[in-house]
Order: sequence, then C-alpha cells, then structure tokens
Amino acid sequence: MRAVKEKIHPKWFPEAKVHCACGSAFVTGSTMPEIAVEICSACHPLFTGQQKFVDTAGRVDKFNQRVSAAKKKQDEAAARKAAKDAQKAAAEAAV
Repeated sequence: MRAVKEKIHPKWFPEAKVHCACGSAFVTGSTMPEIAVEICSACHPLFTGQQKFVDTAGRVDKFNQRVSAAKKKQDEAAARKAAKDAQKAAAEAAV
C-alpha cells in the first residue's frame, strides 16, 4: 500500500533552506530547495514584540513622490488661474 500516487506530486525537499531579508536562515520542508522571504519569525513584530517599519518595495517613497507631483500641479494650476484672472481684470479695466 502506497501513501501517495506516483508522478503527480512535486519533488519534496526535506532540507529546504529559507533565507530572510533580515539575515536569519533556517531549514524546513518544501517543494523548493531554497526560499527567500522578506519577513520571518526572527524579525516579525508579532514574534519579536517590537514594532518596526517595513517598506521593502519603496511604497512610501512612491506615495510621497505622487503627493509632491500632485501638489506641484495644483500650484501650477493656481498660478495659471491667477494669471488668467489678472489678464481678464486688466482687459475689463481697459474697456
């Protein structure tokens, strides 16, 4: 009697190495021989009890860039409107 059917299951690696972005490494079983993770039990706030800021994809920087670009466009639009209003007022005063 067999535990699993043959030729339908992926290869199992009982000594798969897991490497975290914090530098921690451990061994587990997996269908991949090596695994790279961003957060592990050694650095996750739930396990460490310390809160830390995790921004691996630069999302905060991207957001700040979008906010500054939007602010710049708003300022430019306000300047164009002020110039248009001043030109319109000057034209009305000349009439």
